[in-house]
Amino acid sequence: MITELAAELINKLIERGETLAVAESCTGGMLASKLVNTIGVSQVFLGGVVTYSNQLKRRLLNVDLETMENFGTVSADCAIEMCQGVLDNLASDHAISITGIAGPGGATPAKPVGLVYIAIGNSETIEAFEFHFYGNRHEVRRQATLKAIELMLKDISE
Repeated sequence: MITELAAELINKLIERGETLAVAESCTGGMLASKLVNTIGVSQVFLGGVVTYSNQLKRRLLNVDLETMENFGTVSADCAIEMCQGVLDNLASDHAISITGIAGPGGATPAKPVGLVYIAIGNSETIEAFEFHFYGNRHEVRRQATLKAIELMLKDISE
């Protein structure tokens, strides 16, 4: 299912002549990997940034230190800034960012395993969405990747 939706997204972007870039944290490059399985992807996919560390989120995606301190890196605010950073730094028409807790560690009562924020955006608007996925580490990453593709596909189809 992910492969088919990724191909649909890439083909829609090709039809529109628009580009896409991604910023990933908890998915660790899974989103980019699924996208590049599509023939013709090089016409529209500019690339991606995998930033696990706070230092790289700041350096490569311009995530504000205050955002990380006040809201955490697993937050809608961080996802939005990651999305804006990848839009700016890779100069793409569209961007997706993903940050969350894939587990099994790293969780807190307020931020459990499976909590994921996905932001999608373009030069006009960025919107973040909160999800609670279930399963092991791989399943959380897979569900986040699928949802990110679905969100972007919906956004460019409207």
